[in-house]
Amino acid sequence: MRASLQALTDELRRLKSTGVRTIAVSDESIAALRKVIAAGPAAAAAVAASARFTPHEPVPSATREPAASEPPARENATPAAAPTFVKPASAPAGAKLPPAPTVQLPAGDKQTRWTVLHELVVKDATCCARVRPGKKVVLGVGSLEAKIMFVGEAPGAEEEIKGEPFVGPAGQLLTRMIQAMGLKREDVYIGNIMNWRPDMPTAPGGEQIGNRPPNEDEMRYCLPYLRAQIEVVNPELLVALGSTAAQGLLGFGSFKALGDIRGKWHEFSGKPLMVTYHPSYILRNQSNRSKRMIWEDLLKVMERSGLPISEKQRGYFLG
Repeated sequence: MRASLQALTDELRRLKSTGVRTIAVSDESIAALRKVIAAGPAAAAAVAASARFTPHEPVPSATREPAASEPPARENATPAAAPTFVKPASAPAGAKLPPAPTVQLPAGDKQTRWTVLHELVVKDATCCARVRPGKKVVLGVGSLEAKIMFVGEAPGAEEEIKGEPFVGPAGQLLTRMIQAMGLKREDVYIGNIMNWRPDMPTAPGGEQIGNRPPNEDEMRYCLPYLRAQIEVVNPELLVALGSTAAQGLLGFGSFKALGDIRGKWHEFSGKPLMVTYHPSYILRNQSNRSKRMIWEDLLKVMERSGLPISEKQRGYFLG
């Protein structure tokens, strides 16, 4: 169910960014959601598993625009009782972040330097203060000899439990995207701009539901740690996954729509930077057209990094 809620949250966020402030939800949609909830975790897992990044696999679209004939929300419906929400005790509401850290790594081989960096991050007082009890601060993972480094925005629910980026549904899809490139997940390096999951108001004693994009101040604080990872790994190029990651790397307000800058080469920390859609985009838009847009960006990454590209790969998602 968490994957479905994540996809719903991402879609609502996207609509908000385009200026949409209200949406119509049909009685049929509400009934369908209730049916999934009543069916339990197994049904929710099946919904999450329906998203694939397999060339030429026919996948029905998961998105749907409300029909003009659908009735508006019932005005006389009895409103549900408003829940009480609280902020995490470790991160008081409105708490201002301190200046970004200065990261100085010792000389040595890559593994030694990365180990020192990992200790700095997981023991950073500011990061730790914003992680809920039992959750983890997250640093990147993968090959320290990687030519390609993927950069996302922030950990989600699964990531803060495991302490590793991209392990939830979007991460599993990213792994399949990497495999379509002829690589393994262990061949690349995967990180986030943020080292903790941005908090949201949560019911007392409950788990946080959904995610929010990190704000400019949060990413400003964590960027030195991302730059340090780039310094250690020294990849040939970077791939920004999604609008928030691109904003963090290129600067807030540097573009209006991701479509204006995706598929083009930029630069960050002295490295070529390709911007593409976040894997969650495919979770929301399971069509060959959506997959092809991301795949064309990845083909450019493969070409620049010198990876072999077969005619079969060039034709992925064209059918």
